[in-house]
Amino acid sequence: MISKTTIDQVYETARLEEVIGDFVQLKKAGSNFKGLSPFSDERTPSFMVSPVKQIWKDFSSGKGGNVVAFLMEHEHFTYPEAIKYLAKKYNIEIEETEQTNEQKEQADERESMYLVSEYAQKNFAETLWDSEPGKAIGLTYFKERGFTDETIAKFGLGYALDEWEAFTKSALDNGYQLEFLEKTGLTIVKEQAGGETRRFDRFKGRVLFPIHSMSGRVLGFGGRILTNDKKAAKYLNSPESEIYHKSKVLYGIYFAKQAIAKEDNCYLVEGYTDVIQFYQKGVQNVVASSGTALTPEQIRLVNRLTKNITVLFDGDAAGLRASLRGIDLILEQGMNVKVCTFPEGEDPDSFAKNNTYEDLVLYLEENSKDFIQFKTSLLAKEAANDPIKRADTVRDIVNSISKIPDRIKKEIYIQECAKMMQISEEVLYNTLAQIDKKGFADAAKKLKQERKAFEVVKTEQTVEKVDVQYELERKIIEMLLLYGNQKQEFEDLVLKENEEGDLVLEPEVVEAKVYEKVYLDLQEDEIELTNEQFRAIYYKLIEDLNESEDFAVNSFLSNLDQEMVREVSSILMEEEKYTLDDWTRKDIYPKGKQHGVAQLVGETILTLRCNLIKNRILKLQKSTEDNNGDNSEVLEEIVNYLQLNKLLNAKLNRVLS
Repeated sequence: MISKTTIDQVYETARLEEVIGDFVQLKKAGSNFKGLSPFSDERTPSFMVSPVKQIWKDFSSGKGGNVVAFLMEHEHFTYPEAIKYLAKKYNIEIEETEQTNEQKEQADERESMYLVSEYAQKNFAETLWDSEPGKAIGLTYFKERGFTDETIAKFGLGYALDEWEAFTKSALDNGYQLEFLEKTGLTIVKEQAGGETRRFDRFKGRVLFPIHSMSGRVLGFGGRILTNDKKAAKYLNSPESEIYHKSKVLYGIYFAKQAIAKEDNCYLVEGYTDVIQFYQKGVQNVVASSGTALTPEQIRLVNRLTKNITVLFDGDAAGLRASLRGIDLILEQGMNVKVCTFPEGEDPDSFAKNNTYEDLVLYLEENSKDFIQFKTSLLAKEAANDPIKRADTVRDIVNSISKIPDRIKKEIYIQECAKMMQISEEVLYNTLAQIDKKGFADAAKKLKQERKAFEVVKTEQTVEKVDVQYELERKIIEMLLLYGNQKQEFEDLVLKENEEGDLVLEPEVVEAKVYEKVYLDLQEDEIELTNEQFRAIYYKLIEDLNESEDFAVNSFLSNLDQEMVREVSSILMEEEKYTLDDWTRKDIYPKGKQHGVAQLVGETILTLRCNLIKNRILKLQKSTEDNNGDNSEVLEEIVNYLQLNKLLNAKLNRVLS
């Protein structure tokens, strides 16, 4: 268990914008920050972060909360893991008891797989540094690659003994279950004849490269064999699992994320050693697709941190061709792409190893070409003087341009292509129109086929009814959160009988704090919030506001369960979605709620009373329909409620039909 003091210190120290900034590129938007949603595929920012309130809201997915909620949503951390992650980030000492074997067994499946993977990384690293085979084989290999001790430790590199089940036995002896060793792919279990099972280590005799998530959790491994065994694959990766999906992971993203955001550019390479060599040399904004074809999910990981990608590869023709397909995918995501090739016989690893930091940076700056220049020069060489190949080349380039969502960028690239290929812009625009038209036609054809495949039943469109009670209770919570401790002058309404004997509402001005006014009014009318979650939040708010003069939303959130945190954050950030647009640039200056707090509180309470009276009247009317006897008393009560309702609505300047 983590102590309450430590948890409080974590909440007080952690800065939401800093933590989220490690995963999402944030831009200032008034007093808040905005960015692309890390939970959905979008091109227009709908993700808001409030440094003042220390909460966030993703308007595209509806998710929201505090700093811990973000880590739990984004990294699938448990609550203790999120606290530990923040404590480590901010160098806060944390005390907890060691997990017993029984506790390890009780952990859920996904968490158990993470624990097994993290144990494996530590085990392989210890084997590399402490065992004789590890030092003689694994460490020697890494040193020959030019990696320093510091770099090897930084990336958590390791070595697996060349024995059938050395790692598996060690893991089982330490309380980890075979079920999760098998599910992560660390141990291979095979059924033998006679019903017996045989188990052995997947990575035996290999040097290991741990693959981390963006938050630093170990998801899987890449293992390289060092012997000349022709039957064995040179590189072997962890299989797909609940925690490891290679199409959604980029090697090195955990170490590179801050540098990518700072430099506003990401270098994309192919292999593990390319990343490590670049990082060691001082160019840290680099990631690898780990030898797999680039996927949209991987590109979106980078897109959260920067709009700029520079693809690096050697001069191998096959590699160049493969990279062109990846470039089209990057363009489709609305990103800017540059390409840099290394001299013949060199790759990112060898070039970084054999050059100084200054020479490496200078080479990257001078040789990184815009994708259109690169693709044009590459394909133009292949086409040479062949008119047919030349026409195919132009079509190929225009096809890439058609992937770009931004129309202005499209036009600029068309102009560039026209100059470089010495062809009229008109022809290129016509070709682009044909490609776009074909795209629309294909989409329409697909839609038509889908419609034929399913029988479409037309239903009358119904308008969703607004739950007035729910909205009013939500508004009460919002007012308490935003203005609970503010002193205001309220105009109370007292029901009196005038000289003619009629009931009238007379105003009386009282000074009180917002939370006092709300609490006393609800108490007086014996009103209980009907929504269970709102009711729980309401009483907790009243308690905290009553006990503390310095009520702070962040401290309040730290004492709620995560379900309540999400609800409170959603309420607080609802108004922030309007700041996604910079209204002041359009000469529109919206008036803030704080300019009429007393009026807002008064009207909300009055509206709640009116709604409750209306519901009471409907209930009484229903009882007269069900009762065939004398309804005179009920009817008199209805008349009284109608009269009160009329008075309250008059105060709200509403006309009743």
